[in-house]
Amino acid sequence: MKRGTLFSKLSKEITLAAKLGGGDADTNFRLRTAIQNARAQNMPNDNIERAIKKGTGEIESQAIEELTYEGYAPGGIAVLIEAATDNRNRTAAEIRHIFSKHNGNLATSGSVAYLFQKRGEILLPVTTASEEEILEVLLEAGADELEQEGEHYRIITPPDRLYSVAEALRNKGYTAETMKLTYVPENTVPVTDASVAEQVLHLCEALEENDDVQNVYANFDIPEELLARLTA
Repeated sequence: MKRGTLFSKLSKEITLAAKLGGGDADTNFRLRTAIQNARAQNMPNDNIERAIKKGTGEIESQAIEELTYEGYAPGGIAVLIEAATDNRNRTAAEIRHIFSKHNGNLATSGSVAYLFQKRGEILLPVTTASEEEILEVLLEAGADELEQEGEHYRIITPPDRLYSVAEALRNKGYTAETMKLTYVPENTVPVTDASVAEQVLHLCEALEENDDVQNVYANFDIPEELLARLTA
């Protein structure tokens, strides 16, 4: 993802967080999380402060709203998209165009959302502490899952416990690398055909590159060997 596109997405999340919960990161956990995620990507402090002031109204700007879009990728793969935009007509047209260009279809509201569960996700570097030490905190804080993925622990929580679990980790000195609300598919759809898999990946990548798209979720399951070949 281009740096400018990444910063645009991070700025919108900060602005939305400040708009909905105020500009004080000490009392607005969503804002604190957005700032932390922005700093992890080396976003300049000036950009962060400007985004906060847009949210609080200290700097005049066009209103940003959160929208959700649903659709299908090739192979019947369900796709759920979270967007943040100051022009819903432009965003809808651009997303529809991306789906059409990559042999997918933009669907009506409710078509695929039921196939996903909203969850909290926290990533911690494995160098933070041992799995047993992390697990001890998570059991008390009410997390659902802990698994190791490469150089990170991936922690899954109920959506309403994301911030309290992150705070429990923080109180123990374990700082999350990223934390966010996400959508996890109830079930995944195997994609073993290389052509279909390539089309699905290209569609998701094109959506993620759009400035107004914040997050893209899909329920495909591409075998690791095929995925490695396609992304090499």
